Amino acid sequence: LRTQVTSINQGISNGNSAVALLQIADKSMAEQSKILDTVKAKLIQANTDTTSSAGRTAIAKDVSKLLDQLNNIATQTNYNGTNLLQTSRASSAAQTGLSFQIGENRDDLIKTKTIQANITGYSLTTLKGAVSAAAGDPTIAFTRSMASAGQAAIDKAITTLNGYRGDIGSTQNQVESAVRNLMTQSTNIKAAESV
Repeated sequence: LRTQVTSINQGISNGNSAVALLQIADKSMAEQSKILDTVKAKLIQANTDTTSSAGRTAIAKDVSKLLDQLNNIATQTNYNGTNLLQTSRASSAAQTGLSFQIGENRDDLIKTKTIQANITGYSLTTLKGAVSAAAGDPTIAFTRSMASAGQAAIDKAITTLNGYRGDIGSTQNQVESAVRNLMTQSTNIKAAESV
């Protein structure tokens, strides 16, 4: 019974660490969400004839920097050295999901889904290329049609991001529930040992 309680208590500890990790991932993606909202507003501004060509170039520079920051967030977000929004600092490939052992049995695992919360994962490489080209070369125009296409891409990216955040949130709820259950078990097993 003592061994079981020790194992369960470690599962509780694992669960609390998992909640902290998931909160870091969610807060980072919340910041990415703000960036995507800002980019969408800027693209709407670029997709009107009241914005001049020079204005669109300025918007392209702004959007390019914002997308760079979105990628920076994906690169930098980690927990204890484990990258959460992509494979690693060096690779922008998808993080194939994380596993948390919340319980005394090796199969008591709670897992996240695959996350690739960067420009590649959000399918924004075309938009990034367009705004970077316009920002870097004054002879390349950032046009209304580019802004319009960018809006469609941003809408899809926001949907993808919301899916990632939904999975992180539901995983956090699952972990918190498992921890509460383990705490009850631990208390009852200690009482059984006392009896």
